[in-house]
Amino acid sequence: MKKLVIILSLAFLFPGFLFSQNSKRIPLYTVQFEGKEIPEAWIPEVWVVEKRLFKSKREEKKYNKLVRNVKKAYPYSIICQIKVREYNDQLLKISSEGEKSKVMKIAEKDIKKQFEKDVKDLTFSQGKVLIKLIDRQTGSTTYSILKDFRGTINAVLWQSLGRIFGYNLKDEYDALGDDKEIENIVFLIENGVI
Repeated sequence: MKKLVIILSLAFLFPGFLFSQNSKRIPLYTVQFEGKEIPEAWIPEVWVVEKRLFKSKREEKKYNKLVRNVKKAYPYSIICQIKVREYNDQLLKISSEGEKSKVMKIAEKDIKKQFEKDVKDLTFSQGKVLIKLIDRQTGSTTYSILKDFRGTINAVLWQSLGRIFGYNLKDEYDALGDDKEIENIVFLIENGVI
């Protein structure tokens, strides 16, 4: 009993050494509504995505393949967007055609050195998705980008070569039509869902 009295008296004498809840305070804002004060709090946006239902296994495999292809090609389309913007800014500052040509040759070598191996490793379907995504990100078809930066002859050459292998560099991105699935997948990627 004596020990209990000593412990309790020490506990009451030294309350500064005792631990309790954290005293951090979070400000809570209030709003007046119909004469009452209602607390207002900002909650981060939450995405609720329902599990996708497929009609068949084949449709599910096709969708999963498209997701893989978009995940693989999307980063390259972002890089393309950045590079096109960067080189456009450089070219706007240059007035002579000869100087522009030199800058574009240097840019082409730089891009080849940096990405040629990776882009060569893309599958056929990933290449098609990349062409669509480049149009989505830049607002210009791959053909028009080639035409602007490397000239009409190079653009026609690459378009002809692409057509032989089943690519169309003039393909445009249609977010509400043919490319609706790609748009949904990109939306999920951009919001960190997949």
